Amino acid sequence: MTKTQLKERMLAILALDSHPGHIAAGFAVGVFISVTPFFGIHTPMAIAAAFLFRLNKLTTITGAWVNTPFTVLPVLAASYKLGEWLLGAEPRPFKLQELSWNALKPYATATLLGSSVIGILAALISYALCYYLVIWFRRKDPGLAELTEESLLTGEDLEQEPQQVRRHDP
Repeated sequence: MTKTQLKERMLAILALDSHPGHIAAGFAVGVFISVTPFFGIHTPMAIAAAFLFRLNKLTTITGAWVNTPFTVLPVLAASYKLGEWLLGAEPRPFKLQELSWNALKPYATATLLGSSVIGILAALISYALCYYLVIWFRRKDPGLAELTEESLLTGEDLEQEPQQVRRHDP
């Protein structure tokens, strides 16, 4: 992904017609997924999570792409070391000959535990950052600012029709 494509994607996310919390939640779930050691299936996992939790697919997939090939090994090593520490085990040297499931098998428990903790922390931080970036960006445009204020007051998406509530009288 080029710098121009990344900038266009970020602007598209910031201008989405959705509640800032909804946008940030999708991004945060994607960031959590990006930290997991399930290489090659981050995007399908993000799409499934978006459908399952009714999140925005664009923001969830973008969040899942946060952990890049340049950062995956340091994140894996940190996940493993944190997991070993949480398990109270003596950390063994983390040496991978290749990035595959078989190579990760001896480190699986500690890596999954550590990546879960790191993923939750990264998701919480990314939720807050994304939420405030969306609001900041929208305040720069008068039309978007008015819609955002309305969505924050009502807690609803910007362009959604309110759903009718059926009452059942006993």
